[in-house]
Amino acid sequence: MKLLSAILLFTSMFGAELKLGKPLQLKRPVSIAELNAKPDEYVDKTVQVKGKVTEVCQMMGCWMALSDPASNQLIRIEVEDGEMVFPKDAAGKMAIAEGKLTKTTLTKEQATARARHEAEEQKRTFDPESVKGPAVIYQIHGSGAVLLD
Repeated sequence: MKLLSAILLFTSMFGAELKLGKPLQLKRPVSIAELNAKPDEYVDKTVQVKGKVTEVCQMMGCWMALSDPASNQLIRIEVEDGEMVFPKDAAGKMAIAEGKLTKTTLTKEQATARARHEAEEQKRTFDPESVKGPAVIYQIHGSGAVLLD
């Protein structure tokens, strides 16, 4: 953790990019709006997106949400614990992230459990009535990311 703190301090002092995980492989990103408009065309494919970080897991840094600058649509980039850690203070920065788009179908009970867990992670109150039924979740299983200053 001391090394990560030193890297983040250096990055904030000198405005360098912060590279996380594996190096990016794709040459250009797909817009988050396009990804959300036709997600099934991208499922199980490696995609790259660019956007503004709106939220980061405050417990483990295991996911971040990116917002499309043009449409304000969101996509979530999630990683396995220990693969890479998104800085908890990254909200507001631009980022490029790459990974495989996944599709998960949840029952109402699973969707409720997921929403409860996310609320706990972000220290928000949770209302079970906010979950209306089963859900389909599209997100990117991240392999690499670059935070831009």
